[in-house]
Amino acid sequence: MDAQYPGEGATFTDLMRLAEEYRVAAQTLLPHGRKGAPLSRAPCRLTALQAIELYLSAYLLASGLDRKSLRGLQHDVGARYRLAAAHGLVLRKRTADHLGHLTASREYVVARYCPEMTASLSQINRLIATLDELATKVKQCIGDRPKSARA
Repeated sequence: MDAQYPGEGATFTDLMRLAEEYRVAAQTLLPHGRKGAPLSRAPCRLTALQAIELYLSAYLLASGLDRKSLRGLQHDVGARYRLAAAHGLVLRKRTADHLGHLTASREYVVARYCPEMTASLSQINRLIATLDELATKVKQCIGDRPKSARA
């Protein structure tokens, strides 16, 4: 008997709701960051990165990507976006480039494990702008799907 992989039963609607909760949490944490103290922004940053990954995952599930392939992407938001773009998700060039930069700079790993490197990460306002645009576009795209296609 194989144990079910965590999240195996989650629908793209479930992931959208979870992504939205993380987005709201990131917005709530944003004002608590202190100027000149990059570590004070770490909780907001990590929460925003999680929301970004979840929005892309929701879009990909809604587009028909199987969960095993999705898991294989690990935390690579650049690869997730490239797949999402191939399935019709269109973001501004600056936002798309930023998603690639997040992976190239290993921002997720640095945000989680490398407090000494937090000053080298992308600006928090750019991260929040990326999150907000992605949330808006994914909600529009998934909201446009017929109800019969929603899980």
